[in-house]
Formats: sequence, C-alpha cells, structure tokens
Amino acid sequence: MRLLRHLMGSRRTVASNRTLGLLLAFNAGAVNAGGFLVVHIYTSHMTGIVAMLADNFVLGNMKLVLGALGALWAFMSGAGTTAIMVNWARHRRLRSTYALPLLVEAVLLLLFGLVGAITLSWPTPFAVPLAVLLLAFLMGLQNAVVAKMSSAQIRTTHVTGTVTDLGIEMGKALYWNRSGAPPERQVHANRQRLALHAGLLGMFLAGGLLGAAGFKYLGFICVVPLALALLLLALPPLWSDRQHLRLAWQQWRQRHGRNDMPPRLPPHLD
Repeated sequence: MRLLRHLMGSRRTVASNRTLGLLLAFNAGAVNAGGFLVVHIYTSHMTGIVAMLADNFVLGNMKLVLGALGALWAFMSGAGTTAIMVNWARHRRLRSTYALPLLVEAVLLLLFGLVGAITLSWPTPFAVPLAVLLLAFLMGLQNAVVAKMSSAQIRTTHVTGTVTDLGIEMGKALYWNRSGAPPERQVHANRQRLALHAGLLGMFLAGGLLGAAGFKYLGFICVVPLALALLLLALPPLWSDRQHLRLAWQQWRQRHGRNDMPPRLPPHLD
C-alpha cells in the first residue's frame, strides 16, 4: 500500500515517473491495439487522425472527416479533463492529484469491458460509434496524466516521440569521439533516457500484443484486468484523501442544493 501511495503521490521522483510511465505505456498499447480490432481506428494516434482528416477533406469524404474531428475532439477533451482534475486537486493540496483522472479512466474502461458491445451501436453526431469517442477520450486522459506528472518528459499513448528520442540517444551512443578531444566537446548518450524510452517502446509493444490477442480471443472482457490494475493504482492515495474529498463533495452539494431549492414562503403564507 505504501509503495502504491509513493507511486501515485503528488510529490514526484524520477523513479516513480519512470515506473508509472512504463505501466501506463503497457495499458495504452493494449487499449490502442485491441481497440483497433473493434473500431478499426487507432484512437491514440492523433498524427494519423489529423492526416486522415486532411486526406478525406480533399477527397470529399465528409463522413470520415467528421469521424476524425470526433476522435480529435474526444482526445482533447480527455486531456482537458485531466488538466481540470489535476489543477483542482493541486489547489486543495491533495495527495491524489494524479489518482483522480486514473480513477475516471479505470471506471470508464471497466464499463467498456462489461458493456462495450453496446457502444458499437450507439450513434454520435460525428458519424462514428460511441466506442471510438470513448477510447479516444481515455487515451487523451491518460496521456495528459503522465505528461503533467513528468513535466511532459514521458508520453504513454503514442510512440513517435519515444522512438525519436530513442533514436537520438542511440545516435549519441554510436558517435565516434575523436581521440584527444576535450571532455566538454565529446558526445555521450544519456543512458537513463535510453533505457527509459526503450522500456516505454517495449511496454507499449507488449501491451499491444496482449490487447490484440485479448480482443481477438476474449472480446471486450479482456480490458477488465486493465481497469482493475488502474483502480489498484488510484485507490490508495484516494483513500488517504477520503476526508478531504468527502468535505469537498458535501460543500458542492450544499452550494448547488441551495441554488436549486425554490425560495421558501414565510410561515404565515404557506
């Protein structure tokens, strides 16, 4: 329990960011690759989504343009939701600053695993089923969590930046320094960054393999263990903040309840 609190605590360390980033990269790979078998679109790949939007706009396929806009909007909404929740928790000095969005992701992912088939038939204004928007929202939510806690040094839902940084460090490691060159002019790889980005790539790939196999052979239910793992990460710091959260909920209810109640008449007019 103490380890989980440290892993999800508001005070971040390089080690906790690295560990959480690797775990969430695995989760993102599983949801992204597995979800593709269901909705036929990579819902974390905003580069491809924007390119699809441009291509189909030129080709005049407005249905696919609308679908791309929906996925883009959902991903941005997920990231925006994380920003709101994290800043709200920071202002109240909560320990569960980053656990709140992960709790939302866990609950939505659990519902998707249990009743996800229904979302494939629910239409949306964006000409794509609700499942596409839900998965894109989850990927934006998660990516923003790790980006904020690591000061944008770690991304988990896509690998373009990860592979780029990995390639840069590999190039540094292979660079031939001239003999006799002063130390300040020599090129050296950052081995910690090299290991981090290699690990993120490997975990995303491992998650993708497991997610694709799970959706192929088990269906939607395969994401339930992923949701439970996220719950396991989120609950310890939330439990530590339970009194603060309960107080905030009561204040919210009182404030909105008072505004919603009709004005009381004087007793002699009742």
